[in-house]
Amino acid sequence: MPSFRVTMSIGALAAGTPPHTVVPSAASAVAELTTVEAQDVAVVSGGPRVTVRFTGEDESDALAIARHAVEQTRTRAEVVSWLVTKRVGGRWYPVAPAGGL
Repeated sequence: MPSFRVTMSIGALAAGTPPHTVVPSAASAVAELTTVEAQDVAVVSGGPRVTVRFTGEDESDALAIARHAVEQTRTRAEVVSWLVTKRVGGRWYPVAPAGGL
């Protein structure tokens, strides 16, 4: 099964949300629908970026899973932007729906 990842740039946290809960919450949302392969947070250009890697049947499935993760993450933090990528060989390529994100 192909590997995908959703990468979310995070802005302000919701009131009362501890920072250390954002990544596990995003991964839990993905785990409701599929297998989580990895989860990570990095600081890129001074802002946090949450990444959850997961398996999916196809691009459409991956986009639905990613949307669910974004919706759940938005209950804890502002999601400034997000991107879904698919692993092909050793590289990651953007996945775009027919009508755009």
